[in-house]
Amino acid sequence: MKFNRNKEDKIELLASEALTRQGRDAEYLMELDIENLLFPYYFEAGLTGSVNYRKKELYGGWESPTCHIRGTFAGHFLSAAALLCRDGGYPVLRAKAEYMTEEIRRCQERNGGLWAFPIPEKYLFSLREGKPFWAPLYVCHKVMMGLLDMVKYLNNRTALQILEGCTEWFCGFLKNTPPETLERMMNTEETGGIMEFWAEFYGMTGDERHLTLMRGLERRQLFEAMLVKKDVLTNMHANMTIPEIHGAAMAYEATGEERYLEITENYWELAVTKRGMFATGGQTSGEVWTPMMRQSARLGDQNQEHCVVYNMIRLADYLLRFTGKAEYGDYIERNTINGLFAQEFYRARALDACGESPYPETGIVAYYLPLMAGGRKKWSGKTEDFWCCHCTAVQAAARYWEYVYYRRDGEICVSQYQPSRLTARMGDCVWELCLRKEDDGVSCLEINDAAICASSRPSFDSYVLEVRAEKKTEAVISFRVPWWLKGEMECFIDGEKCSERPQEGYLRLKREWSDNRIRVVLPRGLHTWPLADEEDTAAILDGPEVLAGLIPGERILFGDKERPETFIRPHNERVWGNWTRSYKTFDQQNGFYLKPLREIGSEPYTVYFPIRKKPF
Repeated sequence: MKFNRNKEDKIELLASEALTRQGRDAEYLMELDIENLLFPYYFEAGLTGSVNYRKKELYGGWESPTCHIRGTFAGHFLSAAALLCRDGGYPVLRAKAEYMTEEIRRCQERNGGLWAFPIPEKYLFSLREGKPFWAPLYVCHKVMMGLLDMVKYLNNRTALQILEGCTEWFCGFLKNTPPETLERMMNTEETGGIMEFWAEFYGMTGDERHLTLMRGLERRQLFEAMLVKKDVLTNMHANMTIPEIHGAAMAYEATGEERYLEITENYWELAVTKRGMFATGGQTSGEVWTPMMRQSARLGDQNQEHCVVYNMIRLADYLLRFTGKAEYGDYIERNTINGLFAQEFYRARALDACGESPYPETGIVAYYLPLMAGGRKKWSGKTEDFWCCHCTAVQAAARYWEYVYYRRDGEICVSQYQPSRLTARMGDCVWELCLRKEDDGVSCLEINDAAICASSRPSFDSYVLEVRAEKKTEAVISFRVPWWLKGEMECFIDGEKCSERPQEGYLRLKREWSDNRIRVVLPRGLHTWPLADEEDTAAILDGPEVLAGLIPGERILFGDKERPETFIRPHNERVWGNWTRSYKTFDQQNGFYLKPLREIGSEPYTVYFPIRKKPF
């Protein structure tokens, strides 16, 4: 049964790691110099004389004036800003995004009224003639995506004007490009989610030109392979194809054509279900898909590209809405905690004895998440890199809120356990749902029985959902039952234990609601995630969190692989009023410490361990 997302719903994050990282994202965006980001647009339009660039240093990396995909970040900036400012927050950031939009429109007018991009038109014309240029369709997509989000979330009319000009330009390009030539172009260069863009624009406008552009920019060879479930993905560049499948997913949403849903579901089956995954949720090495259920030879320093993590979460979101299946919510959770949180907006927490960190204090994004023994995350700087993953990082952190709640007739589903507030209309009244993690720490300054009784780290997570409705209303409130539970999920309504049992991955509670308090208890514990083709080598997880050993190389662990508590135990488990998730090994030849992978900065770490029965 399908879920949907109501555009009128208001969702805001509350105090949590997600909110902290979202705040860092907004701070970073507001630090950036808009005219530097606009330089490629000014240069293409011949307007660089309007700004004195001698007084400022242009940005580097993929935003360098000599890079073929320069100007891409501006599109991501607009998307992230629109998402962050959608409910009236961050007014300074909104003003910067609106200024950027006005300036892109000025450049478009200078270019003749249609072309609004930071690269020359000849890049696409030359690509059509068989001359190589790095991903011009990708650049166009990112810019139009940002502008569309300005329309969608902030109702920006200038952005809509720009997109009207872009529509005319692409209609002319498509008309003068033979289908076989277009197919060749689609097969040889990254196109980003350009089909997804036209599908979403068509869904918003109903304009037949947008539908024509959507169909014209299908990647037919890939779609045909997906329809017959042919594995063309192994060793193929992952993030080239995922946004193209987003195109199929959005086309299904916009047109209702079942063919597009079949393509999307079959892709997931080939990319995830039959391929297997690392403990973190990723399936790639060196930016390509690993072989099906054969990941042991692919552990390296280039696992889990951030773009892939972000775009696969978006694909899971599509499929969760289309099918209602809880497995997609599980995937989003695993990849958020062990991908996005592990690879985005890092700030050092621990200092050495002198009050200084031996590693970089901040990082925007780690392009890859190494899974080899002794791997290190390599963080991008604020203005030196602007990799594709740098671009998706600012978007990903701006939309953590998007995957928490899902709706269908008479039902609100809590899919992600992210502290947040939802204001929504149910029937003829307004509801407010407030989800918080129950405080598992207590004051260390007061005499408190709970502090005395809590002699060790709790073996569960507990969340409270407060429901406030204008009047008593019958509805269903459901909760996803996480895959990692170490026991039965319990639920209490106003202190009374519920009799309902989970079904198909959800606990569904049908009641008349008005002013209620729902408490859900999620038992958690240690477990392992073996490599599919090397079962005696495994990662260790605490609930949904992958643990990383603080060691610079491989280490054999001795104990029962099915019971990690036979070789690791809590370490430094309480700091001030909070419990930690730190561990240390015991009864080993050489001991070491472990902590959640998301807390690793630039120090060396190891995720997978050969686990053997004790020889002594």
